[in-house]
Amino acid sequence: MPPALFRLAGIAVLAAGAGTMAVIAGDAPADAAAHHRGHRFQNNYVEFEPKGIGALLKWRIDAERAGLPKPPQQETPRVAADLAFLHANAVAGAAMVPSVTWIGHASTLIQAGGSNVLTDPVFSERASPFGFVAPKRRLPPGLALAELPHIDAVVVSHNHYDHLDAASVKALAAQAGGPPLFIVPLGVKAWLADSGIGHAVELDWWQSARIGAVEIVLTPVQHWSGRSLGDRMETLWGGYAIFAPDFQAFFAGDTAYSKDFADIHARFAARHGAGRGFDVALLPIGAYEPRWFMSSQHVDPAEAVQIHRDLGAERSIGIHWGTFQLTDESLDEPPQALARAALQAGLGDDAFTVMAIGATRRFAPRPP
Repeated sequence: MPPALFRLAGIAVLAAGAGTMAVIAGDAPADAAAHHRGHRFQNNYVEFEPKGIGALLKWRIDAERAGLPKPPQQETPRVAADLAFLHANAVAGAAMVPSVTWIGHASTLIQAGGSNVLTDPVFSERASPFGFVAPKRRLPPGLALAELPHIDAVVVSHNHYDHLDAASVKALAAQAGGPPLFIVPLGVKAWLADSGIGHAVELDWWQSARIGAVEIVLTPVQHWSGRSLGDRMETLWGGYAIFAPDFQAFFAGDTAYSKDFADIHARFAARHGAGRGFDVALLPIGAYEPRWFMSSQHVDPAEAVQIHRDLGAERSIGIHWGTFQLTDESLDEPPQALARAALQAGLGDDAFTVMAIGATRRFAPRPP
């Protein structure tokens, strides 16, 4: 979601490796046109219409009167990144230990299959088209741009400012050793080109790109797109299924709850293996209040737990919280609500958890 127009002053947007080859691996299914609406796009199960300025103003006025959001009682946890491991792992090739590092918000580093994959990179101080208006980052990124290992691929879920940051992608395109491959939904490649970034492929839902041994598939999720009042729904959005030979991850980006996640599990069941799902799912758990405004575009923690179950994920990690104050819940509420929802759903203690910014979680490789 774009930052909450920069609270009344800027919220209009809300209302409103080298040597690897990228290959499109297959076409979208025959019914792909169902989500194409001329030069715009739609969701599979809900006809989404972004809220107008009237609803936006009502939300902000109601929040102001109620004194929301309340200050957090606890700071978002942050730890020093294990740079020695991340950089050694980055050159381990076939011996790479599958791992996920939370950089902050929806930005994560996934190391698997000999490739370093970065999701929705936002390293700037503000998630905004302006450098002087909120929302402002509450904590610095878990890794600075200069601390990253060489990035082989960047996946972008959609074009909202808290997921696609111009300064960050330009810096990544200029990294030493050559640019990463940018993998984006339909329509976003032109925006990258306008920003001087040409090493990119764009995908429709269920299409894929390959970077080395890793296949990356764009999947449907329920959301929307737009960087201004005039371009809403003109570019596609989605999540990503990431398949390495010994590791499988799912990155949801931004989403409301929908049947799409059961569809994703069914589509990839044969690839997961009997009785398995993704090794890890990176699912949003924040920016969900008030529900009358947010439920059609952002899950709450209980719905994120249902997505975890729909996907059949072995483990899930909550992202999209604790970094930018976008909505009415306190910054520290999402992990508390997640713990309650996971307990109510009968999940094991480590089935769906959160991480500290900068922390790395390592995973045992899948057996051959």
